[in-house]
Amino acid sequence: MATPPLLILQDIRQGFGTTRLLDGASLAVAPAERLALVGRNGSGKSTLLKIAAGLIEPESGTRFLQPGATLRVLDQEPDLSGYADVMSYVEAGLGPADDAHRARYLLESLGMTGAEAPAALSGGEARRAALARALAPSPDILLLDEPTNHLDLPAIEWLETELAASSAALVLISHDRRFLESLSRAMVWLDRGTTRRLEQGFGAFEAWRDQVLEEEERDAHKLARKIVREEHWLRYGVTARRKRNVRRLENLQSLRARRRERTNAPGRVSMAATEAASSGNLVIAADGISKAFGGRPIITGFSTRIMRGDRVGILGPNGAGKTTLLNMLTGTLAPDAGQVLLGAGIEMVGLDQRRAALDPAVTLAEALTEGRGDMVHVGGAPRHVLGYMKDFLFTPEQARTPLGALSGGERGRLMLARAFAKPSNLLVLDEPTNDLDLETLDLLQELIADYAGTVLLVSHDRDFLDRCVTSVIAFEEAGRWQEYAGGYSDMVAQRGHGVRARAAEKQAPAPKRETIVSAKPTTRKKGLGAVEQHELKTLPARMEKLSAEIAVLEKRIADPAFYARDASGFAKATSALGAAQAALQQAETRWLELEILREESGG
Repeated sequence: MATPPLLILQDIRQGFGTTRLLDGASLAVAPAERLALVGRNGSGKSTLLKIAAGLIEPESGTRFLQPGATLRVLDQEPDLSGYADVMSYVEAGLGPADDAHRARYLLESLGMTGAEAPAALSGGEARRAALARALAPSPDILLLDEPTNHLDLPAIEWLETELAASSAALVLISHDRRFLESLSRAMVWLDRGTTRRLEQGFGAFEAWRDQVLEEEERDAHKLARKIVREEHWLRYGVTARRKRNVRRLENLQSLRARRRERTNAPGRVSMAATEAASSGNLVIAADGISKAFGGRPIITGFSTRIMRGDRVGILGPNGAGKTTLLNMLTGTLAPDAGQVLLGAGIEMVGLDQRRAALDPAVTLAEALTEGRGDMVHVGGAPRHVLGYMKDFLFTPEQARTPLGALSGGERGRLMLARAFAKPSNLLVLDEPTNDLDLETLDLLQELIADYAGTVLLVSHDRDFLDRCVTSVIAFEEAGRWQEYAGGYSDMVAQRGHGVRARAAEKQAPAPKRETIVSAKPTTRKKGLGAVEQHELKTLPARMEKLSAEIAVLEKRIADPAFYARDASGFAKATSALGAAQAALQQAETRWLELEILREESGG
């Protein structure tokens, strides 16, 4: 018998003013389920999640939470007022039976100490504190709305591991494709107020969504229903765009191959004579540039050549100096040593992700035309504003909409439209994917692929980097940066790991984790940190749980009739057994490492 759901939303209806946001939406969450809730910006995902959390009462419909089931939600706008410090705020979310050490472990993993004053926190720090508070208890259901916002790559990958090991049922809203692919096991698509469910992870979602839309289009023609041209394009153009982007990925591979040919070896850049800066093909030549602040090296002896048409990603942990390096490469910040030469005739345009230039009282059309008639000049040629709006997924009816009424994703699309309307041959994008939904990310990918100039891109979105860039400049350690041909996955394949947290460079050199059991430390540790103490305390329970899971799977597989009865189930059980055995081996090795460290430190 199937396990009954912990949470059920049925026939939920909710509107704001004359707009019907949810029109019969449903959601069911079973124990330990991994659900991703997806939909366009403004479709009502966050509203549905708030109703699920009990924070909003719907106009109609039913919400049922199993008696005794615990639920936690990630606050989008956390309120830390009334708390002496961040630690107090996080600990206030713990229950009587929860592990008190977990609060410190989570905060340290997210780059905070817990002693920070709430009034002094940035928006990103407040969000990380809220994430620690949501993860600190051991709830039955965890509702997470954009949990990767304001996190750098090391923190995102840590969060993936943390959530994968959690026993809670997860409902995730995220626009990070790689994050969704790693964690989701089922999809709920919120579209035009209603929900559809797919019993597969995000990897299968986009093809399934395209199929649903194509079937709707065929049915609409069969029934001779009139489809408004703009609405038809707005909805079904998504499918065509994704297929075009698949073809563009093939073109990107050829660009990466050319990039590799310009280098002597993977990850190594050969500098040409600086006199070549006058060439129209050379956009940026950096030779041995260095920068330090307060005695700490940010960039040390970095060199690169960026040619016309290159798409270069810059990635590293928060605080590593990505924006500093970007400013040095574009000539807005002088290096302490070395030199940067820019090619002739550079026209640079940057994307203002803070959107500070947007007046909320101005209409969408006025923001694009700058209040001068109905025409937008794109690439030196005039275009009617309504036609240009359509390129960025806006309908003609939105032309007179005040900017203050736009959603975050719509404001993001507007910034893209303004940036791409300006004449340029160097496009500088600092975290352009913030607040963009999947369809807008596809649009941005298409715009970058079609852009005739050069692109410098700072991003923590691994999938977006893989889809867009020809090379990446990655932070290594102690101010050292290295360029790798290809995207993020190519970089990982070349150097053997992803982006590591900057704090790692402060640690004294130590044996690698995989050899620490047999290595003899040259120095004596004072004691285990809070993170290590938490690991040492929780690993035995995890190993016991994995051993029990392995025993159950081995018993199932040993049944000679199992394969004949359910070949698909047999394959899944075999795969699960291998994964559990590997996880148990890893947990046992880590436990042994920590035990040795504890004994050596006298703990």
